Amino acid sequence: MSLTVHTEQRGDVVVVSVAGELDMATAPQLQDQITDLLDKGRSRLVFDLAEVSFCDSTGLSVFVRAKNSCDEAGGVVRLAAPQRGVLRILEVSGLVEVLHTYPTVEQAVAGDPTPASS
Repeated sequence: MSLTVHTEQRGDVVVVSVAGELDMATAPQLQDQITDLLDKGRSRLVFDLAEVSFCDSTGLSVFVRAKNSCDEAGGVVRLAAPQRGVLRILEVSGLVEVLHTYPTVEQAVAGDPTPASS
């Protein structure tokens, strides 16, 4: 399965909508998109994961690298609306505590103080 990535500016936040399977074969595509955003000075990112059906460790590492890069730039990374399987992977890996995860894109964009990981 392929991966599609779309971006949308919402105020000072860029919503990165990801759809498909995020794995070793498709993770570089998302990484390239993130690098491009960071190169343009966009460091406040919300990843809409509602349409991500699968995410392996390679995909998780993309989010960790994005968080580290955004932190360095004074920005933030938030994950939004992961499907049950993807949320479970985030929980088992312990990343749900590191990557602020929200039930909806709107809550993630707003920086709602009660993420799904609470």
